[in-house]
Amino acid sequence: MMKNWLKRSCNLILCVAIASCISLSILLGSFFAGVQPVHAKLTDDTYDGNIFALYGGNGSIVPPRISLAQSLELGRAAMVVFYVDDSADCKRFSPILNLAQGFYGKTISLIAVSVDSLDLQKKNYEPTEEAYYFKGTVPQTVLISGDGKVSFDREGVFGFEELDSAIRNLLGLPDAPAELKFRKTDKVINELNP
Repeated sequence: MMKNWLKRSCNLILCVAIASCISLSILLGSFFAGVQPVHAKLTDDTYDGNIFALYGGNGSIVPPRISLAQSLELGRAAMVVFYVDDSADCKRFSPILNLAQGFYGKTISLIAVSVDSLDLQKKNYEPTEEAYYFKGTVPQTVLISGDGKVSFDREGVFGFEELDSAIRNLLGLPDAPAELKFRKTDKVINELNP
């Protein structure tokens, strides 16, 4: 008699557990039914997350390790890049910055500045502040020598070859020989990396 009671109790507990799982599945299914999957797109102006990690393959670019003031104090050349995470142009430009960091990261300070972090109401910036150089368009790339002279200021997306040439000019390096020229970066290989 005790065995029958124990057997019926276990069966009842099992039925309640199965019913609970089914109810939870139905509840979660109806809750998540209206949720759309998230897709990152290189070609639109939507926020997808850190563009340097997602599209450039290098999330270590932000936050910058050094400020412009610190770089100039050390007499070190700097590349200041203004960007926003929800710009298709900035998304397409992020792999170029990744290449620049790979080749010149130990020679120049790469300072990626999110425009969203700037106080654009302030009117008088000092030349040691990144916002002093911002013109209102992203992406914008500014190369500044260790003594504070601007040698390159370009708005928009452009290829690594142009940036490489400008950095070499800033550092007083000869132009890369033809056999060492980089592949063209204005052709897209896939959606994530040019």
